[in-house]
Amino acid sequence: MPFDSRNPVYFDNAATSFPKPPAVYRAVQKAMTEAGGNPGRGGHPPAVRAGEAVYHARETAAAMLDAEPEHVIFTQNCTHALNLAIHGLLRQGDHVILSSLEHNSAARPAAALAEAGIIRCSAARVDPDDNRTVAAFRRLMRPDTRAVICTLVSNVTGQILPVRQLAELCRSRGIILIADGAQACGHLPVSLRDGMHLLCTAGHKGLLGPMGTGMLVTDGTVPLKPLMQGGTGSLSSSLRQPDFLPDALESGTVNVPGIAGLDAGMQDVQRRGLSEIFAHESALCERLIAGLRRMPDAVVYRSEHAQYAPVVSFTLGRELPDETAARLAAQGFCVRAGLHCAPLAHRTLGTAAAGTVRFSPSAFNTEQETDAFLHALQMRTD
Repeated sequence: MPFDSRNPVYFDNAATSFPKPPAVYRAVQKAMTEAGGNPGRGGHPPAVRAGEAVYHARETAAAMLDAEPEHVIFTQNCTHALNLAIHGLLRQGDHVILSSLEHNSAARPAAALAEAGIIRCSAARVDPDDNRTVAAFRRLMRPDTRAVICTLVSNVTGQILPVRQLAELCRSRGIILIADGAQACGHLPVSLRDGMHLLCTAGHKGLLGPMGTGMLVTDGTVPLKPLMQGGTGSLSSSLRQPDFLPDALESGTVNVPGIAGLDAGMQDVQRRGLSEIFAHESALCERLIAGLRRMPDAVVYRSEHAQYAPVVSFTLGRELPDETAARLAAQGFCVRAGLHCAPLAHRTLGTAAAGTVRFSPSAFNTEQETDAFLHALQMRTD
């Protein structure tokens, strides 16, 4: 496959999906040109159209995730959603348990609260065996444990965590489960019926929306203290922040074009079908893994005892991950190398020194592109 610098082969969808479906681009432009008013801040047609676009996206997300539309809070990204959940929930003296695979978007807010002496924080080691993972969380639970924070899918290896079992355990102990769905939504069936109290997710990854979009979706049972107070378009005569959702957690003007694009992305995912997307992307990952296993110095960070979403982390012998990624980029392939903003996960894997190379395909990638990628991996000078 010849290299075209204007159109590289993109395998970095765990960072952000690219390209987006054509409907996403059209939805963003339509929102900019036809729904340019401020939603909830006026009765004129542009504001009404903007409000309708935002509410339609709430309905799409609620239907996909088995939530109520008013329980869908739009955010800048998954990091914003996790900060809303973590800072909004935890109080002085609380204990929280994180998984050992957490992204910094969850680990850093928790660590900051612990460093400030507000909470105490523990990390449960994730094992390839789900029962051992659940047991690790159970051992760390104590009377003051307020929340468990757990990614649904590792952004480094793609390992799928046992959310249903963890949710059942949390609910039996009266503990809040905060789930990071950034790498799961759009690839796997994700539902609040699985028992999560608070689901945080990115809009720009598997849901195929624009960058600058994310969601906090709640089951409605967990009051959260707002990170910000400000204009909501509701109860404007009062200086107190509204206490009802979504207004309580959505101060200021929302990203209407981004939300409209996210709505189109979610609809595209539903049209394609999660099972079809997962099967296609997983087949490309298996194709890559089969090729890597023919390379004597390649290490693939997967266990036969775990289940995985379509993400593959690997290393190639003495070639550092950053060197591998740079070499691939020069040949027209986009992948992410390093620690992937998840040092806890790399400590768990034993790759904290240099990280790994991460391959993450989308529904738009092909077998031909994957074979060309494998060929490029083999073209080393050492």
